[in-house]
Formats: sequence, C-alpha cells, structure tokens
Amino acid sequence: MSAVALLRSTQAVRERAAALLARARRGESVWFTVNDAALDAAAAEVVAVTRQRYPTLAIPYHSRWRHFEAGGTDRKAALDARLGALPAAEKARAWIDLALVSVLLDAGAGPAWGYDEAASGQRFTRSEGLGVASFHAFAAGLFSSDAAQPLRADAAGLQQLRVEDLASAFQVTPGNPLVGLEGRVALLHRLGAALQAQPAVFGTPGRPGGLFDALAGRSEPVAAHDILALLLATLSGIWPANNQVEGQPVGDCWRHSAVRGPGASDGWMPFHKLSQWLTYSLLEPFEWAGVPVHGLDALTGLPEYRNGGLLLDAGVLQPQNPAWVTHAWQPGDELVVEWRALTVALLDELAPRVRKPLGLTVAQMPLACVLEGGTWAAGRVLAQRLRGGTPPLNIASDGTVF
Repeated sequence: MSAVALLRSTQAVRERAAALLARARRGESVWFTVNDAALDAAAAEVVAVTRQRYPTLAIPYHSRWRHFEAGGTDRKAALDARLGALPAAEKARAWIDLALVSVLLDAGAGPAWGYDEAASGQRFTRSEGLGVASFHAFAAGLFSSDAAQPLRADAAGLQQLRVEDLASAFQVTPGNPLVGLEGRVALLHRLGAALQAQPAVFGTPGRPGGLFDALAGRSEPVAAHDILALLLATLSGIWPANNQVEGQPVGDCWRHSAVRGPGASDGWMPFHKLSQWLTYSLLEPFEWAGVPVHGLDALTGLPEYRNGGLLLDAGVLQPQNPAWVTHAWQPGDELVVEWRALTVALLDELAPRVRKPLGLTVAQMPLACVLEGGTWAAGRVLAQRLRGGTPPLNIASDGTVF
C-alpha cells in the first residue's frame, strides 16, 4: 500500500491516534496528561445530554441533516416538496449536492455571526446557523449555473461564486462577521474545479451528486468507508492546507514528531475530519434513495472543538501548561494535532461507556449516534457552562478544518 493510500484509511487514523494516546498515558507527551479517572464522569455527561435530547433513545446519525432541522423546522420536507415526483436517484443527487456544499461551509463561524431566518423568525448561530443559511442559499439556486434548475450544485455555479454572493446569502455585515468567509468561497471554487476535472465520477455538468451514481451503480453493497475513500480520492486536492506526501495532496493530515509509520507516511497524523463529517452526512441520502450503507463504525469520531472540548472540559485531557489555553494556535501546531488525535482515540473509549447505561448495543447505537446523542452536544453544553460557549482552546481557523 502506498503512503498516500495508507494515510487515507481510517485504520491509520485510529492506529496512530491510539499510539499517541498510549504515549500520553505513559507520561511521554509534552502537551497533555490523561486523567483516566475522569472518563466515567465524561461519559455520564454524554449520557445525560443524550437522554435529554432523545428521551426515546431513537438517536439519528450525527450529520448535517440535523442542522437542517434546527429550530424544529423540517426543511428537508420543504425541499422534497419542490423536488416533487423526481426519480429517487435524482432526488439523491440533489440531497448530496446540498449536503456536500453545506458541510464544506460548516467550519467555525465565530462567536459574533448569526443568521436570521425570515420564515421562522428565528436567529441561528454557529453550526445550526451555517446549516440553515446554506440550505436557503442552495434552495435559492446560489450554487447552480442553470436558473431553470436551481436545486443543484454544479461545477460552473460553484466556480463563479463571488465572495459578495456568499456574504449576502449568509447575511454577513461589519456587525455580523463570519470567520473565514474568503476561505469558504475559495474552497467552493476548488470544489467546482475538481468536479469539472473528473467527469467519470461527477458527470457532466460536474455535480457532487455524481457520487451516488459512482457508488450505487456498483454490484456490491455500499460501505461507509467506500464513500469516504471516494471522497478522499477525488477531493483531497481542494483543501487549502496543501499537505502533500509523495507529491499527492493528503488534506487534513498533519505532522507530529512522535507518529511512526512505514515509508513516507512516517511522521504524519491523518484525520480527514470534514471528509468523515461529510460521509456521515451522506449516509441518509443513500438510505433515503433505497441504498443501505453498512460498516458505519469503520469511520472515526470527529476531532473538532466540540468533541475535543468535551475531553478538556471534563478533565480527561489536561494541558501540561495551563497558560496554553489562552494562546492562539494554528491547525498544524503539534499541540492541536495531538489534541485531535487523543480525541479520536478517547471517543472510541467513551462510546461503550455511553452505550452501557443506556442499555444499547453497538448495532443500536453506532458511533455516528454516540456523536449525535452525544459527545458533540455535551461538548457544547460544557463550553456554555464554563465559558459562555467558546471552545477551551483558541484555534486560528481558516474556515476549513474546524
């Protein structure tokens, strides 16, 4: 297996994250100590939040579709009404177009931004705000090059998107600033170019929804890792980090001095957070179109500031220097890379501790549902309780990693 193929596998994500966790437990990390005695308390927080959010324990996947339900509004139903009697495959393409573009726009919004939804009269912030704003932008045809077919995203529509177009759709003003606005538009431009350059996967005109045809058209069942692998093979070049191994882009994959691996993969810690978040968000479109997806737990927990924040705020992870919480960190800084890796490994350890008191099996509550119940929401609750909602570490985001 090539170094790039290895780094694009969730097996490498898990193995390397687990190795960094074992190292930290041995007291060899210069960045964090691990307080295993706090794991059960962290799990209890997650269980309490899960019971509050989903009293019947009918927990859906952690996906972008939850944000489209913000404020108790079923926006997908409104979209489906407009899609009408189209064939299931064409609906799936539209659902995937929406989910993929929306996920790429779902990085930290910053504390000062919000979106006022005219129809509901509600104001949404952070991920919910970005989800609702991107839903309405999609519904208005912002990402389509064909005014007669607004309910799609295509290569030309994405590449001609201007910063001022997205700013207007997301209600950005000097008094309502959105972190990383230019970075988000640049990312959508690169997405459009990638769609256009790969018609064998994305069709003509290039659409994210081409992923459905590429995977559902095969004879074998669709696995979650198949979706992720195709995303990484076709879209790794769009990430601005420009991390490269053997001349190929590897996206959300970062250097860490203690990570070991064969050949050119040595020293690299892969995450693919947005690609995995996107994969989680594509499970339902496949299933709604009658194509079940198996092997969900091949995906990992998502190493972002809510899940990672849960572990810091619950005391499972403790910075070696308390002053580091006020420092402004870059995504490639080793402390951030290690924080994210420890998050991946510890989420795997938290999951059974969450399922047991809820009386649920792995089949009933895969990791996708533990996250939703769950760890992401508990991280937000603790952040709100301790600091008014801000994350425990200060990461300088370009709008594409966190």
